[in-house]
Amino acid sequence: MNNYDVVIAGCGTAGLYGALNLSKDLKVLVLSKRELTLCNSSLAQGGIAGVYESPEDSPEKHKHDTFVAGGFENDPESTDVLVNEAKIDIGRLIELGVDFDKAPDGDYHRTLEGGHGMHRIFHHKDATGFEIETTLLENVQKLDNVEIWEYAVMCDVKKTNTGFSFLILKGDEYITCNSHYAIFATGGIGRVYEYTTNSAIATGDGIAMAYNMGAEIKNLCYIQFHPTAFSNHNTRECFLISEAVRGEGAYLKNCHGERFMQNYDKRLELAPRDVVSHCIMFESKKTESDKFYLDISHKDPDFIKQRFPMIYKNLLSAGYDMVKDMIPIYPCQHYLMGGIDVNTVALTNIDGLYACGECSHTGVHGNNRLASNSLLEALVFSRRAAKDINSKVGDISGFEAYDFNVDTNAQHIPTGLRTEIRKIMQSSYFVIPEVSKLKDGLERITQIKNLLDNGNYKIDRDYVEARSLATVAFIVLTEANKIASENAEMVFDKL
Repeated sequence: MNNYDVVIAGCGTAGLYGALNLSKDLKVLVLSKRELTLCNSSLAQGGIAGVYESPEDSPEKHKHDTFVAGGFENDPESTDVLVNEAKIDIGRLIELGVDFDKAPDGDYHRTLEGGHGMHRIFHHKDATGFEIETTLLENVQKLDNVEIWEYAVMCDVKKTNTGFSFLILKGDEYITCNSHYAIFATGGIGRVYEYTTNSAIATGDGIAMAYNMGAEIKNLCYIQFHPTAFSNHNTRECFLISEAVRGEGAYLKNCHGERFMQNYDKRLELAPRDVVSHCIMFESKKTESDKFYLDISHKDPDFIKQRFPMIYKNLLSAGYDMVKDMIPIYPCQHYLMGGIDVNTVALTNIDGLYACGECSHTGVHGNNRLASNSLLEALVFSRRAAKDINSKVGDISGFEAYDFNVDTNAQHIPTGLRTEIRKIMQSSYFVIPEVSKLKDGLERITQIKNLLDNGNYKIDRDYVEARSLATVAFIVLTEANKIASENAEMVFDKL
């Protein structure tokens, strides 16, 4: 029998850092749905925000910027934890070997991004997430008490008297794993949209399964659309042009090659993401065009290549030289501010179930995430979850296993369901929602969800992801319809 003290679903920053902070006396299993580094953490370009050995900056200033970006809907207690404990986890990353860039004077280089009033973004070139992810993975793989299962799909989870029972599809084998505690760190929901900056695993599995167990889900309709995704609709996964490019002085331009942000916001290109995305949509309506560009060609070419090597390389392969060409961009789904509701130690309303990272709702982001607060949130609250679990060791003994009934002869799910879900979400609930389409969208999503919940289909990755996407879309559109019925124009204008 596969029994563990803690099972962690997710192998991104939150999952790995949680494992790293758990007591070495605990037996821990980390599940990775696909290859170990395929996660949203690895795609994070800009960096990690935080006040660390910065006399001119302060947690209070960081909190202020976070609240402004979040429309003052941020949870005060959780945000205090985030900004005041940033120094703990940035310092720990440095100890673990994360190679943050340094300035010529030897101090850490801190960059500026939209919504920030200070240079407080620690980064590794333009691939900070991958640097953090791989460093954490290297450290976790050294731990004798932690197992990591690659290509292990969490198919189902049940609450038991002794904790949790997981149905895992590992390769072609169904395995039941039991644990006293569970940490969901399954990432975002980007694949519920036709176009997203998220990785292929971001199908909201943890959120859907927590919902089915009775966990409280909050503000799932608070979805962030990044204003500067590379505009190439040949692929579902859109390459992100980091916030830091605008932070280093890039201009946003319309179809006529003219700057336009001055017509909408005094912060210009450095306005928060939701504001910039809305401005692009307003300008699109005004110019009757969806052609927009990011232009940093007025900056020193050597600086651009050194500061953004990954972006430069990827754009060059797509036929654009960012040192002299304007980069075609357009908003696309990027991040989720809502999720599984948790307290300041990442504990849900279900005893023993914790949620960290993008799948969780800590409340620190309000209705719009401040740039580079996501990696910080994943670190701070996964550490706090691990500490809380460590304090409870010994509270539970024995393991109860749930008897999962798997029909290996069941049929595969009907084709086209995931495509239909994405189309509905893209057309009804994009940057500025189409209120007239929300009701019909919810009715069809409800039909798809019921089909997948009640039908006898083969339990494989396709089924799990389709069921998760349908559940996520159902929750989002249910919330959106409720908002629309109350005061659509005023509220949706804030998203």
